[in-house]
Amino acid sequence: MPQPAIPSRRVMIGSLTAGLGSLAAASAAAQGGGGLPATPTGRPDPQLERPPQQAEDRRLGWAVAGLGHFAQAYALPALGRALMSRPAGLISGSPDKLRAVGARYGIGEAHRYGYDMARLRDDDSVQVVYVITPNSTHAELTVRALEAGKHVMCEKPMATSAADCQRMIDAAKAAGRRLMIAYRAHFEPYNMEARRMAEAGELGRIWFAASDHHRPLDPSKPRDEWRMRKDIAGGGSLVDIGIYSLNGLIWLLGEEPVAVTATIHSPPGDKRFAEIENVMTAQLEFASGARVNISSGYTADKKRIDLWGDKAVAVLDPATAYKDNRLTLSNAREQRQVISEAASAEQFTGVIDHLSNAILNNGAVATPGEMGLRDMRIIEALYRSAATQQRVALNPDMTMKG
Repeated sequence: MPQPAIPSRRVMIGSLTAGLGSLAAASAAAQGGGGLPATPTGRPDPQLERPPQQAEDRRLGWAVAGLGHFAQAYALPALGRALMSRPAGLISGSPDKLRAVGARYGIGEAHRYGYDMARLRDDDSVQVVYVITPNSTHAELTVRALEAGKHVMCEKPMATSAADCQRMIDAAKAAGRRLMIAYRAHFEPYNMEARRMAEAGELGRIWFAASDHHRPLDPSKPRDEWRMRKDIAGGGSLVDIGIYSLNGLIWLLGEEPVAVTATIHSPPGDKRFAEIENVMTAQLEFASGARVNISSGYTADKKRIDLWGDKAVAVLDPATAYKDNRLTLSNAREQRQVISEAASAEQFTGVIDHLSNAILNNGAVATPGEMGLRDMRIIEALYRSAATQQRVALNPDMTMKG
């Protein structure tokens, strides 16, 4: 049976076999021949194709809680670029960080806080708190921010237990504030296009999918020291990077699992894994009959998602990196790369501005606290399966049966 041609809509698709020479030739041909045009000509300014930033007084003020590597290298710069959001406050247990980062972003001492957030309620310049701290602190800091009357974006995993996730959701409801989990890949251009293709049926029926998320754990880096402690991290590679595999495939398939089976392994003698797992592998079963394999690990370096449709296979590789993600489509006849006009880095401004837009316009939040709770319940089921070496069936709310 002949394979259908791979569809191409809403994005530019170029063959992976096309070299830079052919692309340059095509560009020259479009300009009427060899090299630069003979007369002055204009070209669109890429910045003008992007909506302008709102005036500063119309952008929501965000306070970042936790000033580690991710906050300083990605979250705060994204707030500076965002269209509807701006950096307005800092929260940290380190006075040195508060001074240095405050000076860098022009955030005065009156808008710098310790983790108690005692004065935050009276700071009208801050409407949202972005919690970027070790996992075990997420619940308490989120509740404090909500009780101070602020909306909250919380990094993933949402907490270290489903009970704490529920506590955070209850606090948001009591305060009448929004709670969003920072699943940034939902706003990454290539992930968004893969989901659109899956929803539109362009990949065909997806019976199987796989995702592998691994990264080296380096104890010499301060941001990795706490990840080796179960009481702080809540687990090992599964909760840290495997959550991209878990959440990503559920989102891409648009379906929640009915059962899980998992294994974990930690090599003996490696001090990094005295308390946590290195490698996790699992299969998720869905009511549709689809099967999903996921893995995570703390020694290799890979971030990949595969969607196996009967019309085409979509591969995100890398899938959830901070930049330069890629999406390719293939079947028995051809292989093509999807080229997005939006850069992968837009995931950082996208996730931030999504919450600001929802607050300002009373819209729905795409990745609410309920999603974080669901994922934590599945994570707990995966750890139960690995501990008992048994398949664990799930209720519709993702709690474990039996």
